[in-house]
Amino acid sequence: MTIRVLSKNIPYLYTQTAALLNNTSLAVKSICLIVFCCYFLSFSETAVLAMSVTPGYFNPPHFWIWTALSHCFLEIHFWEVLVDIFTVVLVGKLIEPLWGALEMMTFFFITNTGVAVLSAFFYYFLYMCTFNTELLFQVHIHGLSGYLAGVSIAVKQIMPDHILARTPIGKITNRNIPLAVFGLTFLMWAIGMVEGSYCTMFGTGLVVSWVYLRFYQVHSNGSRGDFADSFAFATLFPNVVQPPVSVLSNTVFSMLVKCRLCKKPVRRYDVGAPAGITISLPGAESQDAERRRQIALRALSERLSKTEAAPSQWPSMEEPEKGDSPTNLSVETGSVGSVESVAPSPSPGGQSGPGQESEAPEVLIQN
Repeated sequence: MTIRVLSKNIPYLYTQTAALLNNTSLAVKSICLIVFCCYFLSFSETAVLAMSVTPGYFNPPHFWIWTALSHCFLEIHFWEVLVDIFTVVLVGKLIEPLWGALEMMTFFFITNTGVAVLSAFFYYFLYMCTFNTELLFQVHIHGLSGYLAGVSIAVKQIMPDHILARTPIGKITNRNIPLAVFGLTFLMWAIGMVEGSYCTMFGTGLVVSWVYLRFYQVHSNGSRGDFADSFAFATLFPNVVQPPVSVLSNTVFSMLVKCRLCKKPVRRYDVGAPAGITISLPGAESQDAERRRQIALRALSERLSKTEAAPSQWPSMEEPEKGDSPTNLSVETGSVGSVESVAPSPSPGGQSGPGQESEAPEVLIQN
């Protein structure tokens, strides 16, 4: 029975998948194909060890550096493969038109490489604290969970106020997605759906992608990063805990600036602006303009849909009756009662001569 149902739905699934991938770029199709094919390598323990980042082999003296690039294409659960393909296609539809194919691939490799390095050193740090060798040789870091975290950060940057759902406790927007999904990974780990490395990769993916988009991403106007207040690190957290997180993050950033690991944002003051002093941050202007453009487009589309749904109401344009000539119409506005035209009195000669001008009609205003 199950085989019969699957055989009937396979053509439909194939058609829908082909339609979904039809308008995507070559880079998106290549990533999806590699992830799908590498899933079958997960049945081999040798292939898993060769492609995954194992902390004990990634760090010296073994230094398996190639696993920093190969680990992201290996998944051991088929549902993870489906989630990865859906996310990559979503990136191709939503983010690639704004960034371009080159920047999308740059973000892909920087995020996954940073996740591999940070996760490996995280487990190495845990080993130094616990001296548990299983953290070095039994933990395998693989999959695109770090990139999923990076995509959530990128969507938050592009459309932070987009409402996903309305609940009795409030609205759920793209601002809430990164931290909410991060908490969901721990729940999935607790019930055995994913390994512990999945949570580690997602957490490091949030940090790596935010750092790249905040400080290092090159925009079309030549500026780097996005220093807008709406993309600060504290905005990843709920409003209640944002003040202490902001103090902590600003302290860490000041230390990194003193160590010359980060550059302090340059603020330009336009004193001659007509509306007062204008302060502009590099990277913030283009991103804020894009956000305002997206919000304006959504508002315009909603207004147009409401206008089309509502019945058109136009004032009736009725022609006056033939008996009503312009000389005996009355107009009532405010304190003016009516306007009447009085025909001019005849001239003594009965008709005006050729050299005489006819008098203009008098207008009496009756209150």
